Amino acid sequence: MPQRVLTGITTTGTLHLGNYVGAIRPAIAASRAPGVESFFFMADFHALIKCDEPDRLAHSSRAIAATWLAAGLDADRVTFYRQSDVPEIPELTWLLTCVTAKGQMNRAHAYKAAVDAAVAAGEEPDAHVTMGLFSYPVLMAADILMFNAHRVPVGKDQVQHIEMTRDIAQRFNHLFGQGRELFTLPEAQVDAEMELLPGLDGRKMSKSYDNVIPLFEGGAQALKDAVARIVTDSKLPGEPKEPEGQALVTIYDAFATPEQRAAFRAALRGGLGWGEAKQQLVALIDGQIGPMRERYASLMAHPEQLEAVLQAGAAKARAIAVPFLQQLRAAVGLRPYTATATAATAKASKAALPVFKQYREGDGRFYFKLLSAGGELLLQSIGFEQGREAGQWVARLKREGWVADAPVQREASEADITAALAAFQDD
Repeated sequence: MPQRVLTGITTTGTLHLGNYVGAIRPAIAASRAPGVESFFFMADFHALIKCDEPDRLAHSSRAIAATWLAAGLDADRVTFYRQSDVPEIPELTWLLTCVTAKGQMNRAHAYKAAVDAAVAAGEEPDAHVTMGLFSYPVLMAADILMFNAHRVPVGKDQVQHIEMTRDIAQRFNHLFGQGRELFTLPEAQVDAEMELLPGLDGRKMSKSYDNVIPLFEGGAQALKDAVARIVTDSKLPGEPKEPEGQALVTIYDAFATPEQRAAFRAALRGGLGWGEAKQQLVALIDGQIGPMRERYASLMAHPEQLEAVLQAGAAKARAIAVPFLQQLRAAVGLRPYTATATAATAKASKAALPVFKQYREGDGRFYFKLLSAGGELLLQSIGFEQGREAGQWVARLKREGWVADAPVQREASEADITAALAAFQDD
């Protein structure tokens, strides 16, 4: 069965070349791996915790979404959505809040840092603490548990939040699961060898150091101007130069093939001037970033296209979230008054359920189909080499609801299929 990997994208600020090399490029590459079901979401609810400028937040969210798509994120292959477009997430946040101990939140690193800063400044401990900051780990837990992600790529500073998510999930399962594991316990995926690109002065590329190379903002001229400011040694053209330890060379390596890296080093040792070397670096980066920049500009000029992509992603996300939240609501006791109350009613309800049928055709392959309670064909699978593959997909569809990349042909509307699959989760 596919491994679900969920990545949250901060929606404040603008992105630079270091973000692309260290985070965006490897995340997109990982999303193309076989056996992976990837979820990427714009964490705009989280952004409200640290940004109270509405126009800035709106523009940043739009620009960052356009950046990921321009950089090659395949919205048809992954589920790419805005957090605020999935109302089931804040509802799940409340369900989780009701089983989360305040003492656990007191130990969150971000909260303790805010308290320490206030005390050091002679202020009340909670002077600058909002409930958004305090409850941030619960919202993060809801982001992850809503889709039962198996792995969550995070920095070391976020590992604690994954541990909290596991604790919250275990408590909810214990209180309301009745022997079922409603939530999968996620694992933190920490990339210890994540590539950190140096900035213009050799330190880590960071806006706080004012040493960044812009990714798309400012176009080709901004890229050229930034590269021109990269600090090098004072050796003149014609003098041999030692490439190792030079920020310019490290940045070049991030975009070059092994053959290009070797040739660039040989040229520097042979006397290539730093000015010419910088021109080669600009050409190398622009050869890869240039087409992405054009796509980015097109998306920013046509926000309706960007919006359509995110709305389609939200529909895919909600096809999972809606039936799952119905199951969770029922588990905690938030049920319709007309819910089955007697064994006879329950038996009648079960008889009216849709049904999966598995079979083997004359071609020797195994198939399954989903029929409505009235016998209407809703889904028809492809053929599988092994019967167990068909059975695994049937089990997953019953457990999780509609899966966008399921190897099936839809024979009815997605709404009808989603409703039919929800019946199995309610059963």
